[in-house]
Amino acid sequence: MTYLILGIDAATWDVVKPNLEELPYFNKLIDICEIKNLEISEAPLSPLIWTGMFSGTYYEEHNHKEFVEDNEIVSRDDLDFSFIWDELDEKMDVRALNVPFIVPTYSYNVDYEPVGFGLPTDEEEWKEELEKISDKTKEILKEEPDLVISVFTLLDRVQHFHWGEDKVLEWYKKLDKKLGELLFDSGFLEKKENKLIIVSDHGFCGFDEAEVQTLPKEGSERELKGDHSREAILLTKNINGEIENPQDIYKVIKKEIN
Repeated sequence: MTYLILGIDAATWDVVKPNLEELPYFNKLIDICEIKNLEISEAPLSPLIWTGMFSGTYYEEHNHKEFVEDNEIVSRDDLDFSFIWDELDEKMDVRALNVPFIVPTYSYNVDYEPVGFGLPTDEEEWKEELEKISDKTKEILKEEPDLVISVFTLLDRVQHFHWGEDKVLEWYKKLDKKLGELLFDSGFLEKKENKLIIVSDHGFCGFDEAEVQTLPKEGSERELKGDHSREAILLTKNINGEIENPQDIYKVIKKEIN
């Protein structure tokens, strides 16, 4: 049995659901999975939400919400608490790939060099990350570890720069194809014992609609068109346990796999 958590940073039902005819593998997943909006009660900041999701703690406990504090990039060594992979590593085969609670993105028991310091910002880097994360995840799954956590980050930057444009759906379609390769073509979902969670850390909306504006509208690269919303996506298959907030993912994994 392999327990796979596939993170898609910034994925939103607002793009997926109206376009299911053009997203065939999302469409298939909706048919076979339980789906819901995952409401984000804390500030929809990626470092904060991914940290809570994989440590089971809230901001008041972990105190981590920014990639940079006091003009210094936050590193894993600066965070004095454990993650799910730390806690399970002695008991089982655990892998984590490209988890964006810090930059560069964090990997555990996996040899991986993040694209663009974990913040891919142009089409060449988006394509590179999509290919590298897909290929590395397929490689890991062939080894049948107990727990795999793998995260795509590219949609966050695509939507910051292109929200409201056709280009957003274009990149969802590219990701959809990779979901097909990872979950269907690989045979992963044919093994009834395998468990799957697909989740985002937040959704997306127009920049001026966002409750929390995570970056300045006029940046050094270009003007931002979108920003984070509080509605994340959640799809689960063969998971026993209720997931109402990101921290519940940690709790469900510990309960089912420990």
